[in-house]
Amino acid sequence: MTEPTAPAPQDDTRLTALEIKASFAEDLLDKLDQTIIRQQTQIDALISEVLHLRQQIGNAQGDTPRSLRDELPPHY
Repeated sequence: MTEPTAPAPQDDTRLTALEIKASFAEDLLDKLDQTIIRQQTQIDALISEVLHLRQQIGNAQGDTPRSLRDELPPHY
């Protein structure tokens, strides 16, 4: 059997550089995960608020028919 040879200094430097890059990539992935979680929470809150506002509009309008004249801005 042959014994494993020690890595060449160049290989050791390359390996260290790859480990550093992997560490930075892992950190970036964690930050992106946290950003996605925060954004999803905000999206869920906004969806809930929009649904609530739609319900308020529906309750305020009721079943009364609206005229197109009611929709015109005041300057017309």
